[in-house]
Amino acid sequence: MKLNGKTAIVTGGGRDIGRACALRLAAEGASVAINYFSSSAGAEAAAEEIRAKGGKAFALQGDLSAEADVAALVGRTVEEFGGVDILVNNSGGMIARKKITEMSLDHWRAVMDLNLTSTFLMIKECLPHMSAGAIVNLASQAGRDGGGPGAIPYATSKGAVMTLTRGLAKELGPRIRVNALCPGMIDTDFHNVHTKDEVRRNVEAATPVKRQGTPEDIANLVLFLACEDSAFITGANVDINGGMFFS
Repeated sequence: MKLNGKTAIVTGGGRDIGRACALRLAAEGASVAINYFSSSAGAEAAAEEIRAKGGKAFALQGDLSAEADVAALVGRTVEEFGGVDILVNNSGGMIARKKITEMSLDHWRAVMDLNLTSTFLMIKECLPHMSAGAIVNLASQAGRDGGGPGAIPYATSKGAVMTLTRGLAKELGPRIRVNALCPGMIDTDFHNVHTKDEVRRNVEAATPVKRQGTPEDIANLVLFLACEDSAFITGANVDINGGMFFS
């Protein structure tokens, strides 16, 4: 197995992409710490599924824009599994679509904290416990093209995650590789909440592969970037959008 003996933290692991990542990494031998904010049932079920197959996992609730919750997650991971080898920063979201003229400073800061501050805090807390390994950040196609209507804070925060990824690759190499994914339209609750069905159908029709992506599509790429198969890749923001957007 590609990750036998490794420990991974997956944030936002209670549903969709995060859950798929946790299960995929565990299937390759990693012990997995699953963070969640509100998706307790999904996170606990994922941890139980991993344990039922002979793996090691736990789920822990936490707000990753709060330093105390970040410290608690990393601390328990180190206590139970002995260290951190892989960090998957998946936690994030849009909160709501708002035009720049409609949004408050509180909304702007909340989106930045959710997507960018949480990533910074997780990386900072994990580094003392990572002698080597890989960090995989979840950015977005929105970080490249500015996002859809009302998504400026989200797109801006994801663009910042992309820049953070490049800078950290230089700062943390050669011991730790840092890469990010830029997903396009993925079939998740994010789009169930924030994207009209007719828009999703139009995107499917315009995409060369003629479908939305799946959480498993993302998890497969996360695994690749987390393991030694990608040993010569760092500082990359990898597009995964079915050919909808070429960077």
